[in-house]
Amino acid sequence: MTWRVCQFTKSFHLGGTEGQVLELLRGLEPRYRLQVGVLDKVGPLWEEVRALGHPTRDFPLRGGVARPNTVLQIGRLAAWLKMSRTDLVHVHDFYSTLLVVPAAKLAGTRVVVGRLDLAHWHAPVQWRALAELTRRADAVVVNATAIQQMLEREERIPSRRIHLIHNGLDLPRFDARAAEGLSAPLPDTGGHPLVLHVANMNHPVKRQEDLLMALADANRDRVRLHALLVGDGPRRRALERLAWELGVGHEAHFLGHRTDVPALWRTAAIGVLCSTAEGLSNTIIEGMAAGVPMVVTAAGGNTDLVVDGERGLVVEPRRPEELAAAFHRLLGDRERAARMGRAGRRFVQEHLSLERLAAAHDWLYRSVLQDREPESRAFASKARLLSREPSPVRAPAPTA
Repeated sequence: MTWRVCQFTKSFHLGGTEGQVLELLRGLEPRYRLQVGVLDKVGPLWEEVRALGHPTRDFPLRGGVARPNTVLQIGRLAAWLKMSRTDLVHVHDFYSTLLVVPAAKLAGTRVVVGRLDLAHWHAPVQWRALAELTRRADAVVVNATAIQQMLEREERIPSRRIHLIHNGLDLPRFDARAAEGLSAPLPDTGGHPLVLHVANMNHPVKRQEDLLMALADANRDRVRLHALLVGDGPRRRALERLAWELGVGHEAHFLGHRTDVPALWRTAAIGVLCSTAEGLSNTIIEGMAAGVPMVVTAAGGNTDLVVDGERGLVVEPRRPEELAAAFHRLLGDRERAARMGRAGRRFVQEHLSLERLAAAHDWLYRSVLQDREPESRAFASKARLLSREPSPVRAPAPTA
């Protein structure tokens, strides 16, 4: 049987959510007739989406949610879902959820809501609205244990309706992009080891400040470590000023947005993510895929991916001195660091493949469409069978 399934997100800028939607569009089986809904047809990934050939439609908010246009777009979306006889719509972000859940209910379409972060950037009224719409969904997908726990504990979502599906990576495609090499030259770092940080500079939760302080701390011991900071946003200028104030203006290199991140990982001795809140970070997954030992904070889904001492090191958030110490440990024992990098690569191969991502979503979609609410253990078991890969190793519960 063929079902019509719509993947809906806000845009296709460079970001973790957008990248995962693109992976789903590539990986889902031919049993689905896919279509794409979006708030805005913009972003560097949009051309890749268009090249897949699926029907697309946009529903622009035009400046905000609290406007009459929002009601108009909900009506347009409901009409499109009904006219196209869409069986299920999977929505992946906050602003899209505000439109999609009401529209799906009006159209009689099944709806799956993706909750992919800890709602750390929402105002209280936004969080309450998102929680209510999540409760109205037919199923909820999370990508990290910490998010599942938050929904159960703070939003009272029944655990049987929450389904943990870790992100996936098309590893052959990632390797091929890495082999293409850098798209632009890097600053001269004098051959000193590099730590790579990939994150937007939109929100303080990413805590690039802690990396810069750790870099200053490490270099006081004459390590001569350099950092490449990939990403952009309104906080960039202040972060650049801070680097000079800390005395690491020559060692901290702000690269802006880059499309050659897989190749950049090949230049790094260490990968780092020092956020205070995370869902499941694609930065960590890509770093492990490149065989780079990761230093991450014990926040959100980070510890679903990195077990301290196995695939990298885990430190407490907002502790730049712990970051610096972790850098010293890895640089001081290159053989151990290499073992951690190889272990990370194996973890991605065995547990975070595109095939596993697609198989798990396929099983969930079929269960919802066939009026079966999948019990969590059976759901996970079936997803493993479909992906023909070994059972995942469960990481310890997050500590922050």
